[in-house]
Amino acid sequence: MRVLHVMAGAKEGGAETMMLDGALALAEAGVSQSVVTRQDSPERLAALAAAGVPVRTASFNRLWRADTAARIRSAHDELQPDVVHYWMGRAGEFAPGRWRAKNLAWYGGYYKLNRFKNCSWHVGVTSDIARHIVEQGAPPERVGVLHTYANITAAPPVSRASLSTPDDAPVVLALARLHWKKGIDTLIDALAQLPGVYGWIAGAGPLEAELKARATAAGLDARIRFLGWRNDRSALLAACDVVAFPSRYEPFGTVTVEAWAAGKPLVVADSAGPAATVTHDEDALLVPKDDVAALRDAIRRVLEDGETARRLVDNGRRAYEARFTRIAFVRAAMALYDKIKASAAAG
Repeated sequence: MRVLHVMAGAKEGGAETMMLDGALALAEAGVSQSVVTRQDSPERLAALAAAGVPVRTASFNRLWRADTAARIRSAHDELQPDVVHYWMGRAGEFAPGRWRAKNLAWYGGYYKLNRFKNCSWHVGVTSDIARHIVEQGAPPERVGVLHTYANITAAPPVSRASLSTPDDAPVVLALARLHWKKGIDTLIDALAQLPGVYGWIAGAGPLEAELKARATAAGLDARIRFLGWRNDRSALLAACDVVAFPSRYEPFGTVTVEAWAAGKPLVVADSAGPAATVTHDEDALLVPKDDVAALRDAIRRVLEDGETARRLVDNGRRAYEARFTRIAFVRAAMALYDKIKASAAAG
């Protein structure tokens, strides 16, 4: 099997992480691959190179398309892929029609179908996104689901002292971009009502200054840590007590399965992806979006009720092992790629 991945993407983000994790898992499984992506993430480029995956960089500039198109064509001609996998809408806009039979579109959100007009195959990261694709007119037999997986490996807990946090303090961890849709303001307000509880917020984004000011106004400077974008998620997860995921909008939410994989209790807002993935009071506590009191009470319950915390962790681990491991991803991706290859060969 030979697969060409095309990803415009940003320096960091959930979809970008999934593409990288997917390519690394497939490389380990022996799949021949190549990647065309932007050059603004040295860490991503280095990880692909270390795995032996050739990379070409391109601008993905819509106004000057020729250079990007040429780089995709060059990568294609060298690899002669069985499948060309376009991750998100910007990449899909560069899909040539002549490869339509083997072009695969990946939807990490509720994108418009016409952004992938030259793709014959479509997958969503959740079943609800797959439904959305079909409702726009894609043939149901060419639409599927390809879940992300949790790329969490055992790691020593990050030193609490390095984050100015007492060893005995309860810690709530949020892994999220600092954007309105992630609901971090709700978490800050909830932490203000939880004396003695520390908050670690790992992420960067346009609301950083605003959220820091909000925390200061709430009197939280002594108990909240803004960590910026981190590449040691496993170590942070190992050191925290609860994972909070208060997103207002989340098509899937990799943090859900990362918390399960790390064996941490999860409190999550009922945005689309998490609401369709978790089971309330079994593998997570599900709270209404924008409800500070509900988020506060759920965090307090997990911290104070050991039986609830253990139940969430045990059931979360079972859900992760059943659907969201590296092995499960490779199995699902290979089944999909084999189907595309066979269909393209049949004409």
